Amino acid sequence: MLETKDLQATMHFYTEVLGFNCDTFSEEWGWAHFSKDKIAIMFSRPNEERNIPEPIMSGSLYIEVDDVDSVWDELKYTAKVCYPLENFEYGMREFGVFDNNGYLLQFGEVINKNITVDED
Repeated sequence: MLETKDLQATMHFYTEVLGFNCDTFSEEWGWAHFSKDKIAIMFSRPNEERNIPEPIMSGSLYIEVDDVDSVWDELKYTAKVCYPLENFEYGMREFGVFDNNGYLLQFGEVINKNITVDED
């Protein structure tokens, strides 16, 4: 569950820019649920008890896709780019964009299935 001050703008970004479905929306509750393929994400207006002035997240949402190049072609002109599409030595081809709230969304595709990550 991520926070947004502007639920309408978030609905527009996730449905019109990213192509998600808005499965549930309640203006009264200040809540929306979006989905696309195997991804589901929820947004709500800030909770009065938390009293955090801006939505924050120290990390990112990482979305693994089958064709990262086509996703890049769809988003590079419609979303604020954090970093462009490139291949990384850890075996991923990826890029990052910011959503309307400032959350970092990273999209990646495995390009080298032979690379393993040390799990120590």
